[in-house]
Amino acid sequence: MKTLRQALLATCVVIALPAAAVAQDAEVLHWWTSGGESAAVKVFADAYTGAGGNWIDTAIAGGQNARNAGVNRIVGGNPPTVMQFNTGEQFSELVANGLLRDVDSVAKANNWSDVLPKAVVDAATRDGSFYAVPVNIHGQNWLFTNNDVLQKSGVEAPQSFAELIAAAPKIKEAGFTPLAHGGQNWQDHVLFDAVVLETGGPDLFLKIYRDKDTDAAESDEFRQAAETYGKLRALTDEGSPGRSWNETTNLVLTGKAAAQLMGDWAKGEFIAAGLTPGKEYGCTIMPGGYMMGGDVFVFPKVDDEAAKAAQDKMAELMLSPEVQVAFNMKKGSVPVRLDVDVSAMDQCAQAGMKALQDPAKQVASHNFYSPDLVGTTRDVITQYWSAPEMGTDEFVENFVSAMEAAY
Repeated sequence: MKTLRQALLATCVVIALPAAAVAQDAEVLHWWTSGGESAAVKVFADAYTGAGGNWIDTAIAGGQNARNAGVNRIVGGNPPTVMQFNTGEQFSELVANGLLRDVDSVAKANNWSDVLPKAVVDAATRDGSFYAVPVNIHGQNWLFTNNDVLQKSGVEAPQSFAELIAAAPKIKEAGFTPLAHGGQNWQDHVLFDAVVLETGGPDLFLKIYRDKDTDAAESDEFRQAAETYGKLRALTDEGSPGRSWNETTNLVLTGKAAAQLMGDWAKGEFIAAGLTPGKEYGCTIMPGGYMMGGDVFVFPKVDDEAAKAAQDKMAELMLSPEVQVAFNMKKGSVPVRLDVDVSAMDQCAQAGMKALQDPAKQVASHNFYSPDLVGTTRDVITQYWSAPEMGTDEFVENFVSAMEAAY
């Protein structure tokens, strides 16, 4: 979202919490519509209802669609009570235009700055004030695998992209798709970034997206990442173009494909299907670091005091330890709080939380930095993915031009 004008165009878990009754309607606008996502957001709804409030669910499929609808309503003077965004810069212009409330009183009372990773605090605050409630951390560079498919193919679970490429011939010979990939531009970008992070580590990744260093984009390491990314095209199936991420996840959980590189929101689909990590499927954080994304909720400015109280209660509930664990067990992500007990969570979540305890492994996704840079480079990445005939030199030249156009 470059400008507001462009945006305008463009299982039941009940949490018992000691809180006064809210008795207030709260319309929550979000884009969580898949099976796993719907089960997860119900945790928030049940917590709010349990506190005496009335959750009014407004779900709009597709993140961009939901954000555009919400921004239109905010600017038009008919805002929802609460609205979902991704962690990062997406809501910055709303803050700059004075259209969002801060929730500093709730944040200070509950010591958010002490229990959240610094990168997440930075992403949720503007000028030192909390304008968003981060609700999860989604590792974006997970490789999910179907254990039965791997066994029938006679291969071990890949621990790197090189191992996946090497295993692909055996997987194909056994009659399966080596890599399930949804050919949408944001999915292309997630996959590309995972390859960049594995190839060059946090140093290369941050030089590209945080520092906007064009020399890094012309380095041998970046070229190597581009070449590896190009090799992955041959591992996908003919139905890839335009396919949604959850339809793609279904290929893995139903045994048609060996693997999918996706954020751990995909794990919610495995959970909804009754599958268990370590049994029917596996999950591996790809090398280089833990690429963090996530979701936040923001609170449009309202005049009604009761509505403000509802917003504060929602903010408090969403980041309470009990709700954090229950929600993330459904969503497939890990709690954004680093002080919660995750012993009841599955082995994938525990691996994610372990990685997050090491600041050196915390790598914020591209969304934490420049939306403009994300937009310009995303088009180039998808163009490269869709054109096997394109050479590495041409791709690098196009990528550098896209970086320069975003300045």
